[in-house]
Amino acid sequence: MSGPLYSWGRYPRLPQTGHACHWRDELAAALERLVRSQGSTLAFGNGRSYGDSCLAASDHVLQARGLNRLIEADWQAGVVRAEAGATLGEVLAAAIPRGWFLAVTPGTQFATLGGAIANDVHGKNHHRRGTFGSQLLRFGLLRHGEGLLTCSPGENPELFAATVGGLGLTGVIVWAEIRLIPIRASRIEGRQQRFGGLAEFFALSAELDERHEYGVAWIDCLACGSRTGRGIYSVGEHARYGRLEVEEPTRLRVPLTPPVSLINRLSLRAFNELHWRRQPAAPSRLRCGYQPFFYPLDRLLNWNRIYGRPGFQQYQCVIPEAGAEPAVGELLRAIGESGQGSFLAVLKRCGDVPSPGLLSFPLPGTSLALDFPQRAALGRLFARLDAIVREAGGRLYPAKDAHMSGSDFRRAYPAWERLEALRDPTLESRFWQRVTRQ
Repeated sequence: MSGPLYSWGRYPRLPQTGHACHWRDELAAALERLVRSQGSTLAFGNGRSYGDSCLAASDHVLQARGLNRLIEADWQAGVVRAEAGATLGEVLAAAIPRGWFLAVTPGTQFATLGGAIANDVHGKNHHRRGTFGSQLLRFGLLRHGEGLLTCSPGENPELFAATVGGLGLTGVIVWAEIRLIPIRASRIEGRQQRFGGLAEFFALSAELDERHEYGVAWIDCLACGSRTGRGIYSVGEHARYGRLEVEEPTRLRVPLTPPVSLINRLSLRAFNELHWRRQPAAPSRLRCGYQPFFYPLDRLLNWNRIYGRPGFQQYQCVIPEAGAEPAVGELLRAIGESGQGSFLAVLKRCGDVPSPGLLSFPLPGTSLALDFPQRAALGRLFARLDAIVREAGGRLYPAKDAHMSGSDFRRAYPAWERLEALRDPTLESRFWQRVTRQ
């Protein structure tokens, strides 16, 4: 037994008691023991979900990080099968030297395969390849009282769809088989361009996204007036020449958690101004390692500690294409006026590649994501932001959420009842209790 475990945002601060499992053939017995002693549980990977979707209603979780082995790989076809506790970084360590890369990756390599499926993560190339679930071939799902089931689009298809983006509620994901993409080099090449406002972002996105595999923008979340939505647009693809190298992980870390957040209006405003002005006004060439491009925050281990003991909440929403520009403008104005936000605020366009998951977050439109130090005034700001998203027909990302109302969740994810019908009744999260019973 280990503990305590928390979500990445440390809010809500609900410590979880972890019950570790290290072998696949021990999982069924471990699940049975937890159900008998606690009534319900939830699988817990590497704790990279931000809110309460990874927190068990019983506060006792089946800790699956020890199930991190590569089971089988076809390096000719680029297909890998690994245990669900393996991180994306561990998959990359095996794949990159052989000329393969993840087809879809989120903003951290420390997420597990099981977590990537349960949250149906997406990345900077959603407009090209959709979500993680779109690259998923099959997986093993352990359900209490039913044993291990193989799920794919052709085998147990209802469970496959419910599990992709199903927040770990349909069963314990034991292993997964995914499709990779070929690469010639591990570095990324592309371009960066500074822009002065939101209209320029949408113009750049329309021009560049279809010409590049990856596209994303950093936004100055405090800029107001005519500068609202200013930022830096980055596009790229895997380099056509160079070495296939697994980059060394960072050793930099935040050693302790301060009593209060180090992110405040003054530090944030100074950083954003400096970061924006450091980028030349003219487009510039980009060539960098894959880690700083895909995983900029992973370069500082335990970076969540900088928000202090109260923790933080991430706000990530997606707005449908038709009303994206005015609604995103409203969101950024509200955030700018509040003086709150994060160093890394991300704006990106989502494409129309359909996800196989019932509760997948992305939809054709624009996604905005940024972090907020937890404080009492945050509730008023989130209520204002929620109203804008609701009016625009958008939705929030369950993997990042710690505040969404039940009515907003049920409106935005009408397939939730199908998931509830397929949910393993012994698996329940704090999130699911909050959004389906209030």
